[in-house]
Amino acid sequence: MSNLMTKEQLLSNYPFDVVGIGNAIVDVLVHTKESFLNEQSLEKGSMTLIDEQQAEILYSSIGPGLESSGGSAANTLASLAQLGGQAGFIGRVRKDQLGEIFTHDITAAGATFETPAAFTGPSTARCLIFVTPDAQRTMCTYLGASVLLEPEDLDLTMVRETKVLYLEGYLWDNPAAKRAFIAAAEECKQSGGKVSLSLSDSFCVDRHRESFIELIEKHVDILFANESEIISLYQSSNIENALEKVKGRCEIAAITCGENGSKILTAESSLSINSYKFGEVIDTTGAGDLYAGGFLYGFTHDKDLNTCGQIGSICAGQIVTQLGPRSQVSLKELLARNLIY
Repeated sequence: MSNLMTKEQLLSNYPFDVVGIGNAIVDVLVHTKESFLNEQSLEKGSMTLIDEQQAEILYSSIGPGLESSGGSAANTLASLAQLGGQAGFIGRVRKDQLGEIFTHDITAAGATFETPAAFTGPSTARCLIFVTPDAQRTMCTYLGASVLLEPEDLDLTMVRETKVLYLEGYLWDNPAAKRAFIAAAEECKQSGGKVSLSLSDSFCVDRHRESFIELIEKHVDILFANESEIISLYQSSNIENALEKVKGRCEIAAITCGENGSKILTAESSLSINSYKFGEVIDTTGAGDLYAGGFLYGFTHDKDLNTCGQIGSICAGQIVTQLGPRSQVSLKELLARNLIY
């Protein structure tokens, strides 16, 4: 794997710590009863892609909810910004009400977002997240404008000026977005940056297994995945077998294992990171995203891998105690109280 600069040079020369490319989605989170899911013929715990008409019908049938800029990469960057990192986001919205909500919210979270809104085509993407009393989330996602990201939408200046480029696996479904990913990864590498990838979802991995493996081995330095995603990627029978297969395929693999913490693998080492529990689990939305945000904050601030994993674990442990993927407490203060060096 190419390493054009030392880590010390990498950490000192870029205005952005992390720039992410992903689906620009407005998350609408609502508490609901299981009876609502039954009425709408929704399978609890599932993620269903819906069309614009279905999105409008469901949206009009719910009460007040928590609306915020969402999407996996956006959640990661918002948490990194809250920790004090310099974050940038590239994604596509439509010039409409939800597009304005996304733009205002991601900017207010501290991330730079300058991708021009589209004036034509599908409306801004949204994810309706129904959280039942057992903390399970059932998602109905309309991808809208977000999946129409083209290579021409990329701000390559941001890509050239980041320590780490963060790619969201959900976008891999769209051929144009694939081309944008590759172009951005190559540009980032040429400028001395690192490329990271989140596998996003085991169903996404099932659809793109071979091309994900190729992407990881040719372009990715830091891989994020959970147990089911890494097992699916290597079609393994168990997590131990999958961890052996991913080891050394990229510079760092960070694999989250829920309440069992996480594993951080390099070609030479394997670290086990404990999970953190800060209260009752209310909503698991964004736990993996915030783990990645915390980990990358540590990585871009010259922390060792054990500390990077701890930061990610602390952020994930906090976010599951509340509704939604934007921490309602200071992540900086949480680290100060809990991080063990």
